[in-house]
Amino acid sequence: MAEMDINEVLRHLPQRYPFMMIDRVKLLEPGKRIVALKNVTANEPHFPGHFPYRPIMPGVLILEAMAQAAAILGFRTMGEAPDENSVYYYAGIDNARFKKPVVPGDQLEIEVSVTAAKRGVWKFACMARVDGEVVAEAEILCALRGIGVDKK
Repeated sequence: MAEMDINEVLRHLPQRYPFMMIDRVKLLEPGKRIVALKNVTANEPHFPGHFPYRPIMPGVLILEAMAQAAAILGFRTMGEAPDENSVYYYAGIDNARFKKPVVPGDQLEIEVSVTAAKRGVWKFACMARVDGEVVAEAEILCALRGIGVDKK
């Protein structure tokens, strides 16, 4: 049940600012689940346009936070880290529901559980909460794939 600070998170994700969506991992059980945090701040680049008079975190970025937490869980489960020869793709999103807006000042708690894994494709049950209240949920599929390989 490991915790991870931002430096450890950065070693397990290829994303960087402004697309880094995980600030800390509170709990990680390889092969089972992860609980991660995203601190939502007013200075994030999407808020001036979404929306100027009522800043709301876009739902697609909440889904991205879920996928990044899932990637950390997948990499730690496999005992690997991302490198320049692989990428962790979204393969599908099912049953996504957004129940309450996420706004600057909120702390998004993302919980992701492995529901299936086969041949490099992982299925995850994801839930995002603010102050213990569910704000979004989804099932996502992610796939680890090699890149930069000659296809002949």
